[in-house]
Amino acid sequence: MKLVEIPRVKRISKQDFLKDYLKPQLPVVIEEFNGDWAAHSKWSFAYMKEVAGDKIVPLYDDRPVHHEDGFNEPHAQMKMSEYIDLLKSEPTKFRIFLWNILKEVPVLQKDFSYPDFGIRLLKGVPMLFFGGENSHTFMHYDIDLANIFHFHFEGEKECVLFPQSENKHLYKVPYSIITHESIDFSNPDFEKWPALKNANGFKTGLKHGEVLYIPEGYWHYMKYKTAGFSMSLRALARNPFNFAHAAYNIFIMRHFDVLMRKLKGQRWIDWKNEKAIFRTNKLISQKP
Repeated sequence: MKLVEIPRVKRISKQDFLKDYLKPQLPVVIEEFNGDWAAHSKWSFAYMKEVAGDKIVPLYDDRPVHHEDGFNEPHAQMKMSEYIDLLKSEPTKFRIFLWNILKEVPVLQKDFSYPDFGIRLLKGVPMLFFGGENSHTFMHYDIDLANIFHFHFEGEKECVLFPQSENKHLYKVPYSIITHESIDFSNPDFEKWPALKNANGFKTGLKHGEVLYIPEGYWHYMKYKTAGFSMSLRALARNPFNFAHAAYNIFIMRHFDVLMRKLKGQRWIDWKNEKAIFRTNKLISQKP
């Protein structure tokens, strides 16, 4: 893989963000975003345990997708207080993702505001993501191809991004928004996954207080170097093609995939994984 460091800025004006990153659809890390957020000084594991400790949270790990799994169905559940104790005591694969803090813990809404980046942010879906040391997400892109502003709190994580133009190198699973689950994007085996050698993407690390802008439809892989958590704010895709792609994913592809899981069971999952390898290897074998 050919990964270049994502550009980093200390601060950025709305005009410069629109011109240099949103319009050309390029990622950027803002190192000193503040926005007068109380969250920057308050949000920690201890604070989350205090305000949300009694909440039952959905947990996910890195087990392969199984046909009996429902869409975004958690692998386990735990009180937030117990989960945070686990995060602080030992490495764990359990993660929280897409946890709507506005719905679950409304008091947290008082700790941040929606910044003006020159793009309309969706105000009903501020999502939190937690992970233990060395846990990771599969390489994926968001089903709605949203513009994402990923605000990181506590700990450190590494991020790898690819634009949709790199699909042919990534072993994309058909009827899905993930790549082949066996690929370790933090240390890929190029003998097993040769097409990845030709993939051009981006990388960066995030620390407390930093913000990563992820453009529409970008693939992203996140690995927690230490236990930590982040919040994502999002805006709808502006590109008409991406907006149409998002509608297809949500209203057609997702339901077709669920139907095929019911009809064919694990054979459907296995076929998709095999097809990801076959299609990608076929593409790289063709002469340019």
